[in-house]
Amino acid sequence: MQTVAVAVSGGVDSLCALLLLRRAGHKVLALHGRFLPEGPEDAPLGLYRACAALDVPLHVVDLRQGFAREVLTPFAAAYAAGRTPNPCARCNRAIKFGALLDAALALGADRLATGHYARLVPGPDRSELPLLATAQDAAKDQSYFLSLVPRQRLARAQFPLAGQDKTTTRALVAAAGLTVPLPGESQDICFVPTPEKGAGNEAYRPFLESRWRAAGLDAPEPGPVLLADAQGGLREIGRHRGLWRYTEGQRKGLGIAYSEPLYVLRKDRAANALVVGPRHLLGMRWCRTARANLLLPPEFWPEAVLVRLRYRQRPASAQVRVAADGGLHISLAEPLFPSAPGQVAAVYDPAGRVLAAGVVTLMG
Repeated sequence: MQTVAVAVSGGVDSLCALLLLRRAGHKVLALHGRFLPEGPEDAPLGLYRACAALDVPLHVVDLRQGFAREVLTPFAAAYAAGRTPNPCARCNRAIKFGALLDAALALGADRLATGHYARLVPGPDRSELPLLATAQDAAKDQSYFLSLVPRQRLARAQFPLAGQDKTTTRALVAAAGLTVPLPGESQDICFVPTPEKGAGNEAYRPFLESRWRAAGLDAPEPGPVLLADAQGGLREIGRHRGLWRYTEGQRKGLGIAYSEPLYVLRKDRAANALVVGPRHLLGMRWCRTARANLLLPPEFWPEAVLVRLRYRQRPASAQVRVAADGGLHISLAEPLFPSAPGQVAAVYDPAGRVLAAGVVTLMG
């Protein structure tokens, strides 16, 4: 029987993963990562109690330096450059299935299990390495956030919640008599407050400003707001307060009074200009990514593929090719609500298997 390390945050999902593996007879150990510089020195007391109830040893792993280097600093730098990053996808690649997986292997584990809702399935290339795929519960599927994790690392992963829904997860933990130390749903970005609906990125300001100062970066400056028309013309109608405060597709919080609702169409970083327009001009037709994480060689891709450009977005039909620089060139069959440079573009086959993913660099 293999030894499985389980990444436990204190939430119900990771606790259920621990419970299921323990019941299956695996030799199990629990790992709790310390990520935040200002966070507590130890795991929540309730997590120790839950692990003790399952007779599972709990190890606390200090990941603060790596998390700052791989997640916090790039997050702040991306906003300073006017991009909208996806820190969760970066964390899964570099930290959870990077540094934390390494810690698990060093402790004698054969693989690392997490409470993610995703599947690992065989690929059509007859490789011994599994492919990432969507979870059975489409409403909780997290394959999008895991799509940057290399296939070799996924071979050491395990997702015990792949075939169940959230209701079942909660019921199993409750039936076992376990108290969940952190009962609330995890927030979008764990190291900054969750913005109120319509607040844009304003909630991130204290964190970003402190990171910019620490890195010697200047805060982004105000600039013009340009109104686009259907003929491609632009005219200035106001001033923005720094491009980092806005993201493509945003409507609220623009601070511009106009006769109809305006949306962020794009950010012209070279001119430090925010380009806005009416909803009928809002649509993304193509995008390019940085060097992609190819989970399956393109010669094994089906003719029809789907692309997901946002977490809650339904995968859409597209033509995708791998460019000479290793990035993805994506042409959408129909215009979509825009993504943003810094977000992830994940490519799926019709069966829900993830073929490739990359970080968006250009779009139009």
